[in-house]
Amino acid sequence: MVVPELRPWRAARPHVTRVANAVRPRLARAAGAVRPGLTRATDAVQPYLERTAAAMKPQVTRLARIRRPKTVKTWQYTAGAATAGLALAATVATAAGPWDSSGQRTAERDQAVALERTGGTDHEGDSGTTAAGPRPAPSAPSVLAGLGAAANTVKSAPTGKALATVLDPLLGNTALGPRHTAAVVDVATGKRLYGAGAGTALTPASTTKIATAVAALSALGADHRLVTRAALEADTKELVLVGGGDPTLTARADAGGWASLRELAEEAATALKKRDIATVTLSYDKTLYAGSEIHPIGVNDNLAPVSALMVDEGRTDNTASGPAPRTTDPAADATRTFARFLSDNGIKTTAPGPSKATGRSENLAEVYSPPLSALVERMLTNSDNDIAEALARQTAVADRQRADFAGGGKAIRDQLKKLGLPLAGADFHDGSGLDRADRLTADLLTSLLVKAADPAHPDLRPALTGLPVAGFTGTLTSRYTDGAAGVVRAKTGTLTGVNTLAGTVVDQDGRLLAFAFLTSDTTDPGAAQSALDRTASALAACGCG
Repeated sequence: MVVPELRPWRAARPHVTRVANAVRPRLARAAGAVRPGLTRATDAVQPYLERTAAAMKPQVTRLARIRRPKTVKTWQYTAGAATAGLALAATVATAAGPWDSSGQRTAERDQAVALERTGGTDHEGDSGTTAAGPRPAPSAPSVLAGLGAAANTVKSAPTGKALATVLDPLLGNTALGPRHTAAVVDVATGKRLYGAGAGTALTPASTTKIATAVAALSALGADHRLVTRAALEADTKELVLVGGGDPTLTARADAGGWASLRELAEEAATALKKRDIATVTLSYDKTLYAGSEIHPIGVNDNLAPVSALMVDEGRTDNTASGPAPRTTDPAADATRTFARFLSDNGIKTTAPGPSKATGRSENLAEVYSPPLSALVERMLTNSDNDIAEALARQTAVADRQRADFAGGGKAIRDQLKKLGLPLAGADFHDGSGLDRADRLTADLLTSLLVKAADPAHPDLRPALTGLPVAGFTGTLTSRYTDGAAGVVRAKTGTLTGVNTLAGTVVDQDGRLLAFAFLTSDTTDPGAAQSALDRTASALAACGCG
């Protein structure tokens, strides 16, 4: 189910400031406690970083000559930092605390400044609410320790027996229902450290979005952008608004970095005036997607009809987050709004109707979404169902499947199979996890997280950086406030009778662990949620080596 999105940073700033002031003393103590370890890790990996910098210098020089930022690849930003930047919820978050709505990036940056060294995965902006893309920055040296790069600074991985002693009683809590599964994996090695029914497939709810994220990033690349365009049919003077499947296209005056329908209308009007055209027949093309637009759960405030053309996720109440009334025809409503913006710019239109742009049409204007990496992060942080279903269909298009619910599920499975992930028992019927027929295993969820942390797959990294940060962002904002705040990063999942949690955590010995907990047939969602939180917190507190 959809959970409230993050509010724009501008509105959240006073609250965040109060939180920062309240917890600053505790964080200062934490910073003092971890500083010796950070210093040792920095010294240990300095030679490695110097070699990496030397190897990357030619690529950086070439990047500096590129004039159009749109064409710069995310892998070029991240390749040099991929190995060092994987422990995304690592010690730096504990020491400094994440203060921005995109996760712990500010924490990483501020901690690096405190150590008088560059570092941190600084993407700037609030990825949950704005569209600023990543910019190049080396990762904080200290996180290498969490990956075992400096063996003398990090203890051995937890043992299965020690983890079982900690986790078994917590997972046996009756609040978690009669069926539950779990897995814990050492991200550095990919070795499973703990498993309880890890190969048994259960309903994953919104943790499905981790699979959707990895599949979409694998199929399309982290730099892929969704385009919405205005095309003119020269022979008929028909102007066609062509949807490219971007649910983040916005009609708001302040676009916040997302693709702007107002801007598209302004550019289209300018182009029409240059051609001495003041009146057009207005149509819209939503044919990129196929099949029913209505999710199998039916009409629901948690998800708009899935259309290749929509603005502001089809919301009708001017909200930007959480469940909301939705339009029944996103494409038609978006085009009527487009017509109003054209009128504001001196262009008269007919009442819009459905059509399809021909190969003879001329593009008058187009607007692009932020990179797919930003869409993935917003989807995961906010558990955004509209983006999830759009990405499933985009994956289907890339995989040459029919762009509907079933095709999206097939395409997700195809992409994960190509990555060599364990798919036994997995079944995908949508991209959001709202369909109760979806099935995932704890083994698959942890494997997805480990794959996203693999330096060989830097394009998959947003599947980690988008995970909500406990006590600070997205669906975990109000959770872990007195536990592992700032240390656990995880995707939540909640349906009636289903509670799930999957993400990463750094234990007391500095190891980055991936975990997945799935439960079924729960009767008290609040109690089940609390039980899962206690389990993840125990994992963070575990010195189980």
